[in-house]
Amino acid sequence: MDARQLRHFVAVAQTLHFGRAAEALGITQPPLSQSIMALERELGAALFRRTKRSVALTPFGTQWLQHVQAALDGVNALPDIAQRLRDGTAGRLEISFVSTADYSILPALVRRYAALFPEVEIALTEATSDVQIDALIEGAQGVGLVIPPSEAAFPGALSYLPLVTEPLVAAVPDSWIAEGRLPGASERLAPEAVAGEPLILFPRRSAPAFHDLVTGYYAAHGGQARIVQEAIQMQTIISLVSAGMGIALVPASLRNLARAGVSYLDLGGAVPLLETGMAWRRDDTTPTTARFLEIARELAASG
Repeated sequence: MDARQLRHFVAVAQTLHFGRAAEALGITQPPLSQSIMALERELGAALFRRTKRSVALTPFGTQWLQHVQAALDGVNALPDIAQRLRDGTAGRLEISFVSTADYSILPALVRRYAALFPEVEIALTEATSDVQIDALIEGAQGVGLVIPPSEAAFPGALSYLPLVTEPLVAAVPDSWIAEGRLPGASERLAPEAVAGEPLILFPRRSAPAFHDLVTGYYAAHGGQARIVQEAIQMQTIISLVSAGMGIALVPASLRNLARAGVSYLDLGGAVPLLETGMAWRRDDTTPTTARFLEIARELAASG
């Protein structure tokens, strides 16, 4: 059966008259009758009771009618759905993000996009920058919120848009402040106060730019980072700080991650700045991706 036959059936069911149904459909009665009989043969059941004076739906035809109407409604909606998919106002968008973005640019981006395009399904996945970049190079669609590589360049297959730059701050155990272990902790934390303390940091392979930014701060002030623990989840890093295992240099937006036993202190000296941006495949022409990039550019331009 095809949609044409289903429309024939609905027309007769609504008029209960083959002649009027044929006129409404713009065809003659014989082809309409043949279409209905072919449909009944395919279904193995009669749809109408016919007499010389009347046409009536059979019980089977009455029950099947609602399903046919629902199916035709779906078919009729297909052109509009196709248009919305082409426009990027419907469909699916995959967004991967580094954990730091969850406290800075990600909420604003997703909130704005979801408000403008509520029919788009948003799939969020947290992943480190290296994992995201590798996935995009291998052909993954959608966008990634990443900390750009140290060389500030992406492979030719990818495009990149800077979104936000923020200073690093020190996440320190409250107990250390109470013990007076960190001189000047009530104001800016002096580089020499940071230099001798155990450090909790991302592995370099996962976030080379972030890793080098932190260790570069130590080197710029004549010290060397003493890394005692590595973790790829920012929540884990802050939990380890709370446990008193060390300090961490984190983006200032991490102040939004309130955790008992942790204080965030401004750094002294030449404060490192961390950039977060968006990566996507150059050949990705998916409309939902294009719409998301428009919003990202607007937010980046607004500061």
